[in-house]
Amino acid sequence: MGHFAHYKNEKCEFFPCHKFEDTEEFNCLFCFCPLYSLGPSCGGDYIYTPQGIKDCRNCTKPHAPDGYDYVMSRIGAVTEAAKINIKKLDEKK
Repeated sequence: MGHFAHYKNEKCEFFPCHKFEDTEEFNCLFCFCPLYSLGPSCGGDYIYTPQGIKDCRNCTKPHAPDGYDYVMSRIGAVTEAAKINIKKLDEKK
């Protein structure tokens, strides 16, 4: 793993923000998951609340030792989803 692929901030008031057995391996690089916008196709362990909000408190994918690799393997889907949304907005104009 490259030095850029892992960051841990133990001074953060929320550390660790998810239940994680080994906080030595906890990765804070993706403090906010870039895959959140993928909804059901993010691949993480999430639920939708009764209010329709995606609750990712049980997801550790981006915080795991291989989290960087996982996020990078899915980031193309985020880009494609953004392109589709932009196209839809342009069509409404």
